[in-house]
Amino acid sequence: MNPRTPTGQPPQSRIGTSSGFLLPPATKIDWETFKAWLFKEYRHFTALDRLRYAKRFHECLLKKDLSKLRMISDSQREHALKALSALSKFLGMHKEFLRLVENYGLKWSGRSRDDLIISRLTKNVDSKEIFEWVRKVKEKAPELKDFMDFMVVTGLRYTEAIESYNLIIELASEGKLNEYFKEDKEVLEHFRFKEKFIRNSKKAYISFVPKELVYRIANNKPLSWSRVRKVVEWRVGKLRFADLRELHASFLTRFLSRAEIDFIHGRVTTTIFMLNYFNPALITDLKERVFKAIRKLEALT
Repeated sequence: MNPRTPTGQPPQSRIGTSSGFLLPPATKIDWETFKAWLFKEYRHFTALDRLRYAKRFHECLLKKDLSKLRMISDSQREHALKALSALSKFLGMHKEFLRLVENYGLKWSGRSRDDLIISRLTKNVDSKEIFEWVRKVKEKAPELKDFMDFMVVTGLRYTEAIESYNLIIELASEGKLNEYFKEDKEVLEHFRFKEKFIRNSKKAYISFVPKELVYRIANNKPLSWSRVRKVVEWRVGKLRFADLRELHASFLTRFLSRAEIDFIHGRVTTTIFMLNYFNPALITDLKERVFKAIRKLEALT
């Protein structure tokens, strides 16, 4: 006969002394609803990644036992933790999840900040090689010339660049490009399309783009995320889209402050200054200085 508590109810089971959490009642996850929620919160491929890892490791969360995550690689652990974090928010148990991560001594990344900085310092990347790669892509895949120029001048992440490129084409065909591109300022206002560009950790607010490039793009056909990658791999070989973003930021350092670069690259931090005082609308020469960097980048690609 099961032991009873003073109230007559059976005692709830507990998981070890390291967590001390009460086990929840049997939980059945509505994967379709969770999938829809993910696609609202994250970009397409990020949402797919979160869903895949959540399905693989969801029992760790429901059983409140993260020991399995100690047995996988650092890279897999990072993906698993991000997926379980999303699932815990969906299930309304995010605080418990964070306590579990702390109790099990798990790290979100396999490398410390110092390791990341050292890795960047020792990374053997020559800007001339990146410029040569861009020129080669435009030569071998001329249909991607405008897209490559777009990535060079905006510094957008690859998926953001595809999204923005296609949005320009879509809105232009509907006669609504002015809702996105402000010709007088030569700026794309990504923030007006929050569902596409303002996500949890990946954000894009604005991009300064020469109007002649925007109008060239407006007359093109939409691009597929996977098709562009395949074309570049087939005709050129190596993919260096991430290097383009890094190169863009490096060129901006010659003309912009750190806060301005963070804003242009969608890295608005939670510092008091960035949240309460930084206002790009008050920086009257921001466009002028960004375009100085853009012209230099264009000349080299």
